[in-house]
Amino acid sequence: MSLQSSCCAAGGYYLRNRGDLHPSLPPHFPFSCYPSSLFPSPRSSPSLPHCKLVLVQSIPPNRAAGAFPSALRFLESNPLDGGSDEESLDALLAELTPKEMTVLLKRQRDWRRALRLLRRIRCLRDYRPNPIHYNVVLRTLGRARRWDELRHCWLDMAKDGILPTNNTYATLIDAYGKAGLLKESLLWLKHMRARGISADEVCMNTVVRILKDSGHFDEGEKFFRGWCDGTVDYDVLEIEFEGSESISPNSFLLTELFKSGSRAPVPLKIASSAPDGSRRPRLAATYNTLIDLHGKAGKLQNASDAFAEMLRSGVSPDTITFNTMINICGSNGLISEAEALFDKMRRRRIVPDTKTFNIFMSMYASLGNIEAVLKYYHKMSESGLTPDTVSHRIILQALCERNMVREVEDVINKIIESGEFVDEQSFPVVVKMYINQGMLSETSMFLEKHCGSSSISSKNYAAIMDVYAEKGLWEEAEGVFYRKRGVGNKKEVVEYNVLIKAYGRGKQYDKAVSLFESMRNIGIWPDECTFNSLIQMLSGGDFPERATEFLRRMKDAGFRPRCETVSAIIASYSRKAMVDEALEIYQEMKPLGVEPNEVVYGLLVNMFAEAGKVEQALHFFSLMEESGFPPNHIILTSLMKAYKKASCWREAQEVYAKMKTLEHGPDTIASNCMIDLYAELGMVSEAKLIFDDLRKNGEVNGVSYTTMIYLYKSLGMLEEAIDMAQEVQKAGLLTDCASYNSVLAAYAVTGKLKDCAYLIHEMIARKMLPDASVFRSIFGIVKKGGLPIEAVLQLQASYNEGKQFAREAIVTTLFSLVGLHDHALESCNLFLSARTRNPLDSYAYNAAIYAYGASENIDKALNLYMRMQDAGLEPDTVTYVYLTICYGKARMVEGLRRIYGLLKYGEIEPSESLFKALMDAYENSGKHDLAELVEQEMKFRIHSPIGDESETEDDWDAYESETEDDLDAYESDNIDQDDDFSMNPSIL
Repeated sequence: MSLQSSCCAAGGYYLRNRGDLHPSLPPHFPFSCYPSSLFPSPRSSPSLPHCKLVLVQSIPPNRAAGAFPSALRFLESNPLDGGSDEESLDALLAELTPKEMTVLLKRQRDWRRALRLLRRIRCLRDYRPNPIHYNVVLRTLGRARRWDELRHCWLDMAKDGILPTNNTYATLIDAYGKAGLLKESLLWLKHMRARGISADEVCMNTVVRILKDSGHFDEGEKFFRGWCDGTVDYDVLEIEFEGSESISPNSFLLTELFKSGSRAPVPLKIASSAPDGSRRPRLAATYNTLIDLHGKAGKLQNASDAFAEMLRSGVSPDTITFNTMINICGSNGLISEAEALFDKMRRRRIVPDTKTFNIFMSMYASLGNIEAVLKYYHKMSESGLTPDTVSHRIILQALCERNMVREVEDVINKIIESGEFVDEQSFPVVVKMYINQGMLSETSMFLEKHCGSSSISSKNYAAIMDVYAEKGLWEEAEGVFYRKRGVGNKKEVVEYNVLIKAYGRGKQYDKAVSLFESMRNIGIWPDECTFNSLIQMLSGGDFPERATEFLRRMKDAGFRPRCETVSAIIASYSRKAMVDEALEIYQEMKPLGVEPNEVVYGLLVNMFAEAGKVEQALHFFSLMEESGFPPNHIILTSLMKAYKKASCWREAQEVYAKMKTLEHGPDTIASNCMIDLYAELGMVSEAKLIFDDLRKNGEVNGVSYTTMIYLYKSLGMLEEAIDMAQEVQKAGLLTDCASYNSVLAAYAVTGKLKDCAYLIHEMIARKMLPDASVFRSIFGIVKKGGLPIEAVLQLQASYNEGKQFAREAIVTTLFSLVGLHDHALESCNLFLSARTRNPLDSYAYNAAIYAYGASENIDKALNLYMRMQDAGLEPDTVTYVYLTICYGKARMVEGLRRIYGLLKYGEIEPSESLFKALMDAYENSGKHDLAELVEQEMKFRIHSPIGDESETEDDWDAYESETEDDLDAYESDNIDQDDDFSMNPSIL
């Protein structure tokens, strides 16, 4: 008999397409109602691809020809809360078989329709209570987490005299477990035990899966083994739960549930057991759960053994089995084993699904192998599978991390062409890629195109803003925050927190505070993170008073600050040397419920150490030890700093010895601190011993060299100072102004002036602006190099007054003095070219005249002198000295006579520097008699040159001595550091 005739004889069977009805036919149609032309052979019919014939309960054609689809349409078209036309529904339900009722219940995705339908079915006159119907509705209610309605359904089940089965308990265990109610889920298992029902394999698998998903791997394995042995130990389920002493609402509902429908316990029976009482799983799903349990527990060998046992037991692995094994191998770095499993999967003719390829893509993405990720991404399409959201998320993440912009855009275009949307979780990843590439306009276009086509969660908006915040792009983050959104897409507090962070990175403190104040006006209440972020931001911006104000408000709002938040305020007060205020915040910590940690104690120890208050530093150090925090390198270094301030070298030495007992010994900072202390006391051998240890261990840095250079220089050990300076320069450890200045000082004291100029040029080339201490050294260098004292004082005055181009003029003069004429003219031409926009002062013209005169470009020097006069600037002593040098090099005797005449007849203030310049110029011109005449005039006009000179020399000696002080002295100058007067590296 043919299949078609058999179907008709039986009253009609259903045709399913891979589990679903064929789209061209009504749901659950009977064969007898349609012509035979609708049912060709599945293998030959092009209109029914991959069809699968499934024999389902037959429906008598004279009863239910249209009852099922009519009932389905009726439920879908009527309101959820029912209506007045209940009789029509009852008439349709009366025509259905119990299995059709089951299918109809399963079709209801909304719990209210499912519950309504069950109640109408129970009201049918000839209805016999069916446990399957209750199981379906219980599952629906559990998924919707409608626990009270579930309780009522359970009570109705008891009223109908329906005893719960294995499937019932498996349904309840699964529902409560997936809702995160592990305790309540396991109580159902105990209730099942009390009813005398032995868990079948499906129920056992459900319990193991729930334990696995909650991280209780050992308990899950014990339960599985007990089930296999027939000796289930329910004591393994006595798991400690947080807050177990309290009674939750669900625990109360369970108590009420367990009271209903109680039956006398029946003897336990072990189904499908072997003669010795043991049994083995027969379902692939059970082994899949067990393998996954072992994998998540990190027991790779156990997972492999379970897989082998599955094969020995004759249970055929499915796609999920191989996916699980491949994922376990990949997670443990066993790439070759994962690939071997994939080959075995294909040999067994088990078709991989999209998840299989996703696992491989994720595995190789974590290893940074983008080629393998792309290979499996393309293999997925070649296998006839469509990439899902996870696939796109993985491939976009991998490509964006490598800034492969074109490839990312190709993937996005394919997603759009397929009619899908880019997953919103990928938005922050793509935005980060564009921002890393500096493509801000493309970022805006991407967000405009994709954010407008889908409803993005507040969490992902915050993630996008955070990408901008990390780069300090607060305006762009602000734009995302205020962009127009879809209806119902309300901002949550996390977005406010991220924008506050962005304002903090951009130092927009007023905007951050304003945003905070506006939150309550629109119904968004700041949370603990909001207060912590704002307080830490204000503390980092050195606004400790405002941060303290918000700390008080945080307390009033009922939030407890984090210890990091309080320590940030203390650190801010400490940086501003506001010791009393910092102590007040510390004293408020315990009333706020915040226990100080080692960071807080370290800040206080360091604060008092900087202030030179040894007793207070030791007090908080003792409190830290009493609180159980072991001293670390940072704390001990701060303590050494306190002893150093008080010149207590023996105590500092004891702390340093204590640090040697710690793991890894003293760090570089502590060692440098000890070297500095020995240097102040002139203890060369002790300092050198520590320095040699640092150098031997490869831990020496620029500060170490700097300290040793000053030690040798202060003790007159000039050769050692020069050797150390050359060593640090070769080692490439000149990283800041202090380290450069130490080498400058060593070279200057030994007359290596040209090397000093090279160092200055190197600093400028590295765009490292010389600070006040470096310029002090330069003044000493040019003075030592023979630059007229009037020129030195003029340059110093221009620097102290913060005049424009003063720093450039100083550096130009230095380069000219030591013969680096190319560098001098380069910087000179650059600031001369700016004179049309910014008029130059006399000191700048003087520096330029000197630079061109020193480089033998006399015409250019004299031309600048004329331009100086055209600009309304009168020549001063420095100008005449530099002109004299130019005239002497050009043998322009008439020019020299003119300057001498002005000097002789009082038109120019007498100056020893000018007299000497005239004498040298006449000598260079071969006019020895005139040189002698100038010398006689100098003796006559300069009455007390020795006294005056000695006074000037004393002033310079005192000035130079400052360059030999500790490096900290250089950082505390009172020179105006306004940006308008700062040196421009591009000019130099």
